Amino acid sequence: MLATKPYIRENAVAYARKFAFSQNPNFANFAGIGGNCTNFVSQCIYAGGCVMNYKPTFGWYYISLDDRSPSWSGVEFFYNFITTNADVGPFGRVITADELEIGDVIQLARENEGYYHTLLVVGFDGEDPLVAAQTDNAYARPLSTYDYDYNRYIKILGIRFESSEGYDCFERLMVE
Repeated sequence: MLATKPYIRENAVAYARKFAFSQNPNFANFAGIGGNCTNFVSQCIYAGGCVMNYKPTFGWYYISLDDRSPSWSGVEFFYNFITTNADVGPFGRVITADELEIGDVIQLARENEGYYHTLLVVGFDGEDPLVAAQTDNAYARPLSTYDYDYNRYIKILGIRFESSEGYDCFERLMVE
């Protein structure tokens, strides 16, 4: 039976603060093989919810470099999973800029290549979101300093889990 629990935004941001400029040794770094941005944001969201979806191909999980879902590290696959997920794991929806909170996600796009970069919102400077990212490592970088043509905002609404799970992984993830 599926239950829903809150996404702990503060844990996602704390994880981003700790690992924005370093690599958690529990996860591979995709910087040389397509970019590490979505992998990093997935780790942050996992720290805020502690539930993965282990469905092959269409889930959202990371076991190893060679055993992970496309949505864990791919920009479009991540978007498709988060915005359509009706099963275990995080779920969300596209929102407007004024609905953004810390722990939400921004994806950037260029006219000629589509969506290419995933960022985690960690704060605000007035109306300018401050973001964390990897590949081009950053923490509390103003969104206005990025060069892109358009973007989308994704609110993480919560975490679904099998009611028998209910564990918390945050402390384990924060240990190097």
